[in-house]
Amino acid sequence: MTAPTGGTFQSQRLRLAYLDWGNPGAPPLVLVHGGRDHAHAWDDVARALACDWHVIAPDLRGHGDSQWADAGGYTMPGFMYDLTELMCQLGLEHVTLVGHSLGGNIATRVAGLYPERVRKLVSIEGLGPSPAMAQEIAAKPIESRLRGWIEEQRQLAGRPHRSYATLDAATARMQAQNPHLSPAQALHLTKHGTRRTEDGGYIWKFDPYLRSWPPVDLTRDDIRSLWASITCPVQLIYGATSWASNPATDGRAAQFRNATVTLIEGAGHWVHHDRLENFMEVLRAFLG
Repeated sequence: MTAPTGGTFQSQRLRLAYLDWGNPGAPPLVLVHGGRDHAHAWDDVARALACDWHVIAPDLRGHGDSQWADAGGYTMPGFMYDLTELMCQLGLEHVTLVGHSLGGNIATRVAGLYPERVRKLVSIEGLGPSPAMAQEIAAKPIESRLRGWIEEQRQLAGRPHRSYATLDAATARMQAQNPHLSPAQALHLTKHGTRRTEDGGYIWKFDPYLRSWPPVDLTRDDIRSLWASITCPVQLIYGATSWASNPATDGRAAQFRNATVTLIEGAGHWVHHDRLENFMEVLRAFLG
């Protein structure tokens, strides 16, 4: 298929969207995008794999064409529930999961929670904060973290999305965020990542509350326990020029039973955009 069909499913009373690239008789492969991104971020990857796989790419809650959470609450258990509900409602068994950033974090935890249902896992810079950053966060008193989160929520409640007068202006902002993007990539991501307002402007589709993450999460020991429960082969992909910490050297890769870490030269955090051909070479070799 050159373009996917769209579908929806219900999860915790939210209407969530997904893209289906057809080929339902093939093994299922689910692509999970990162924070403040959308399912169409995977279009080049999905198009390249759709001949051999049944590719599904969801819009996470609060992102893309999926509904926003009423209370503005976006927690990792909620995202994990949505992914497992997608798998259940679409009847996807023995799935291969590929996730980027937030999506990689979600996919990794689901693979640890339901190891019998995941055939292979690819996480692109998707293990959450580095050990040093996690230790710094944990060192802050819970009162301080909660107060900070409450203040962030209050500020976001009165902060509307910035509006761009033209699609070109929004595209320029997209490209400024990631200079690795080609003009065509930036335009594609912006077209699918914005919606038109009544005054003719463009705003991003994601919920502004996604700019503020909950002050509490699973403990580091709980997360390591989920990683250790994953039984399938795991491919961890990182950009050589990214700000993210390399799990091969910071100790996180050793928490998995069967994980390989691959660095892609010339790539930042958005590895699958920054060096698409190199990324696809690594991905195809791993998927088999």
